[in-house]
Amino acid sequence: MSTGLQVGILSAAIALSAAGLAFSQEPAPDQAKGKGGGKGGGRGGPAAPMGPAPRAADGKPDLSGLWFRPYTPNMASGPARENRGGDPTGPKELPFTAWGKARWDNYDAYMGDYTGACLPFGLMRSMNSPDPIQFIQNASFLALLYEQNTWFKLIPLDGRPHSKDLDPTWFGDSVGHWEGDTLVVDTNNFNGKTRLDTVGHPHSDQMEITERFTRTDLGHMSYQVTIHDPKTFTEDWSNKRTFTLRTDTQIMEYSCEENNKSLWEGRIKVPKYDQ
Repeated sequence: MSTGLQVGILSAAIALSAAGLAFSQEPAPDQAKGKGGGKGGGRGGPAAPMGPAPRAADGKPDLSGLWFRPYTPNMASGPARENRGGDPTGPKELPFTAWGKARWDNYDAYMGDYTGACLPFGLMRSMNSPDPIQFIQNASFLALLYEQNTWFKLIPLDGRPHSKDLDPTWFGDSVGHWEGDTLVVDTNNFNGKTRLDTVGHPHSDQMEITERFTRTDLGHMSYQVTIHDPKTFTEDWSNKRTFTLRTDTQIMEYSCEENNKSLWEGRIKVPKYDQ
């Protein structure tokens, strides 16, 4: 059995076993009745439910739930202005190396942004997108089910090291461990074929990402990400925002087809990775 098939089966098994946990929380009164004044995170909507952060059977914080995120199309400036659920904590100007600056200056989405061909967004651009993510957690793994293109990511939580001799991938190889009540996820082994965000900030295959997830209460989760990429940036830099729990809805079916009409009619250019 291939490694990819094994991962797919394991992810599905976790999703089935934990689905009851993920959706078992009763909708908060304000969410169930559509109230809240639109002050939720991500795409607006009801206010987040209130209460203490839940814990799993093993005593660790339980991150399970459907989380809306502030859309962050530009990591240098933080979440988009119309979103109110995150902090605009980007560094404003990214610390590019000469190689990274050239990649940024020469980028033109019209000449071939890979997402127009329905290729995987990659980890960071997926985390910056406005679509919600279903978190499903047990003692051994955290599964992230992205509404965007129905992608998924499986993160072991037992403190294991990164796998060796893996082919580089769009989402990289992730491993997680707990530091108190914060889940720290380290990801490396990227293929270098993606962009960090919608505006197209670049990275290389040397990038390593550290994400920190802290469920501060029932309805909110703090998210902080640090980018380490010595080929693209002269120093590490970080960005943070707040995710908001929604119990009144669920992720939707999503499909981006490879026979994109705009692609084969010429309005979207095919990306050229060898240039």
